[in-house]
Amino acid sequence: MMRIIFTTTLYILGWMWCCFAALELPKSHSHSHVESLNVWPKPVKLRWAQPKATLLSADFTIKGPRNHPHLVAATDRYQVLIKSEHHAPLVNPDVVVSTSCSLKVLLIKVADLTATLQHGVDESYNLTIPASGAGPAVLAAKTPWGAMRGLETFSQLVWVGGIQFQRLLIPLGLDIWDSPIFAHRGLLLDTSRNYYGVKDILRTISAMSWNKLNVFHWHITDSHSFPLLLPSDPDLAIKGSYGPFMQYTPADVAEIIQFGFDHGVRVIPEIDSPAHTGSWAGAHPEIVTCSGMFWWPAGSEWADRLASEPGSGQLNPLHPKTYQVMKKVIKDIVSLFPDPFYHSGGDEVIPGCWTTDPTIQAFLSNYSSAHNGLSHLLQIFINSTLPYVASHNKTSIYWEDVLLDSAIKVEDLSTLPPEHTILQTWNGGPQNTKRIVSSGYRTIVSSADYYYLDCGHGSFVGNDSQYNQPPGTDQGNGGSWCGPFKTWQLIYNYDITYGLTQEEKKLVLGGEVALWSEQADPTVLDSRLWPRASALAEALWSGNRDDTGKKRYAEATDRLNEWRYRMVRRGVRAEPIQPLWCARNPGMCNTVHASG
Repeated sequence: MMRIIFTTTLYILGWMWCCFAALELPKSHSHSHVESLNVWPKPVKLRWAQPKATLLSADFTIKGPRNHPHLVAATDRYQVLIKSEHHAPLVNPDVVVSTSCSLKVLLIKVADLTATLQHGVDESYNLTIPASGAGPAVLAAKTPWGAMRGLETFSQLVWVGGIQFQRLLIPLGLDIWDSPIFAHRGLLLDTSRNYYGVKDILRTISAMSWNKLNVFHWHITDSHSFPLLLPSDPDLAIKGSYGPFMQYTPADVAEIIQFGFDHGVRVIPEIDSPAHTGSWAGAHPEIVTCSGMFWWPAGSEWADRLASEPGSGQLNPLHPKTYQVMKKVIKDIVSLFPDPFYHSGGDEVIPGCWTTDPTIQAFLSNYSSAHNGLSHLLQIFINSTLPYVASHNKTSIYWEDVLLDSAIKVEDLSTLPPEHTILQTWNGGPQNTKRIVSSGYRTIVSSADYYYLDCGHGSFVGNDSQYNQPPGTDQGNGGSWCGPFKTWQLIYNYDITYGLTQEEKKLVLGGEVALWSEQADPTVLDSRLWPRASALAEALWSGNRDDTGKKRYAEATDRLNEWRYRMVRRGVRAEPIQPLWCARNPGMCNTVHASG
């Protein structure tokens, strides 16, 4: 190896690094040189012929279109991040550093700057870094949103190398082609049960963009609070929120949406109804049944409860004012949120709540069974709201319950036209996914068995006798209805199209992890989400299998360790997945030692 010669002239000229020299960095155990590149999610195709790297110039610049405001914001953001992050890997990549030149430019080329951020937009990109390092690196994408994904990949390829050679490095001779398997890769956050400030939401969207997640599903309202201040009906928030400092104004919403666009993340609002609407009663008590009543009447069976958890209240489909209020809410939401998707909720409609109302009782007396009458009530509600949502050129998303619930569901499927309806599954794992797509509906997968990030923390209800058991009693799931805790490995290995035909797989739009906030708030937000949401991000972007079809969770462990460490450096307090020793000793913490 030639020795690097530092002359006075080089110092004066600002480190022009044209010495035709190379420096070999400390080697990283037995990893192949491709595996030593830590990119999350893993790109679909990555070619790196030789384990070589070069210096990133002190004058490094990203050049690209300046007439697309969101791409400009992303370009400027990554320009700062790439030069300031100074990520030092837990394990040094096994590379030889060429000092003959330094990479000075990343050139962005976008074919269609007019493409809007919506479901199905092209997010592919091709990133090429020349083997010589003399020319510019080129990031080519069909849309600005694909360019944003490529910028994130490029940022993760930069690291600080060497023990005594503290300069920013970038691989040479690298070619990446990348595109997601699933178009919908999301994260749900419940801001009703506990409130999250705007900064918490923005930080979450930032982390989503690093992981190439593209949908922030904002479960804004529920029975517990109505924190969204709507222009046409401000009393819903004034009387239904936790207070004036726990509300989202239209300006807050605009800031969150703009931030989402700048990061390539769509914001889909959910206004859950007709159930989960107890918080509406402060402003409109006449349209909410069983509001303020104890959720599980003493001495009654579970089937006779008024709600599935504390916080009862459901909109009355027979009260004319219900639809006056609903139309004002829908009109404001579609005005505030530009995304073509509108989440209408529709889950956990409980018979006991509706049957407390005398008008509904009289209505049900005309039916041979309460089941038929209650299901007809749900159809009345959907028939009175879904067409109004569709009239604003929005596609309605409902939870699976409207089709699959055992007690109250839509019997006449013309009420849920597939062209205007998407169903989000949360129960029954692959079985319910199969039931939805075999009925002809598009679906988003959020199976509680795999994707619920709140599970495993026990029950939140008070005076719970299940915790007062003799020592030695089997604790089961610890009182959590969806326990145990969902590990990153469980999330990573779940195949959301399992058991489906090729035609049925086409109806699976993607998936979402969900953080319901009965036992979460800003103090634990980052650690509940990350890096477990990262596991979903890779599984839905490039899959959880290698080129041979083998699950790659073992290989993913080392990369996720590195990625979690990098996210923490970026300001997100992601929880660790292993002791640091494991990251420093790749493979030594596996269950089975890899042979050879």
